[in-house]
Amino acid sequence: MQVQDLGEVEEWIDAHVDRVGALELEHDRPWSTVFSVPLADGVAWFKACGPVQAFEPRLSAELFARCPDLVAEVFAHDEERAWLLLADAGAPLGPTGNLPDALLVALPPYAELQRGEIAYAHEHLAHHVPDLRMETLPSRFEQSLQSDLPLDADEIDQLRAFAPRLAGLCAELADSGVAETVQHDDLHFANLYEKDGRLRVLDWGDSSISHPFASLYTPYRFLENVTKLPPGDPWFARLRDAYLEPWGKGHEDAFALALRVAAFAHASAWTRQRDHLPEEEVPEFDRYFPEVLRRALARTVE
Repeated sequence: MQVQDLGEVEEWIDAHVDRVGALELEHDRPWSTVFSVPLADGVAWFKACGPVQAFEPRLSAELFARCPDLVAEVFAHDEERAWLLLADAGAPLGPTGNLPDALLVALPPYAELQRGEIAYAHEHLAHHVPDLRMETLPSRFEQSLQSDLPLDADEIDQLRAFAPRLAGLCAELADSGVAETVQHDDLHFANLYEKDGRLRVLDWGDSSISHPFASLYTPYRFLENVTKLPPGDPWFARLRDAYLEPWGKGHEDAFALALRVAAFAHASAWTRQRDHLPEEEVPEFDRYFPEVLRRALARTVE
């Protein structure tokens, strides 16, 4: 648990909202602990972030301050203790179906958020948002290959052999004319919430500063694996076009390149998460990690 003194937490919460009952533990994971906070008119949410996501409270507060219609309302945050107190954002869309219609609504304002955050990218880096910019990604990926990855030796060799080519692709993408910014990297239907007809994006703890177009890597993966959309389904192009519209015309090639590069950025981000896990948590994490790595492996042969 990320919380050592529940009394201290309650005192901090009570300084910001009028709590009417006991905190209730919602989940306790290696990267965060979440409690629901009963209020007279509903509920708030307290999140204590572990070291791997300690940047999330400040990032969430900054994003809410500039994009209050898309990001959950932040009642309070404590950057030093990595604590976050959020207003209720409604219900996640995941249980209602992994439908692309919601993404069609959410992606244009999300792109506008990214455009606005370009000006704050270096500030976010200074406050420890992970750096997966194109100039740093090749070395980050090579560093991740030094970990004890759950792959066969020949697969790891194939990834290592691709490292010089990845550096070239990153340089090409960096020259595409789109500045790097906040990239959520976990933009799926369990992190899209709806309340009173408004969609909000939650859980910014997997974010990085990277190429913005990589944002669709995860939603595309969910549409393939969960919704079972076949390759070439018109929804993929429709969502791409909705997302790209705020960026202007002529970015389709950069978008395709960004999705290829994103597979390696995503694998690097997962490796970072894994490296922060307690040893006993690694086997459960490795139930899913090989798929992430093999999706990157598949991108070495395009």
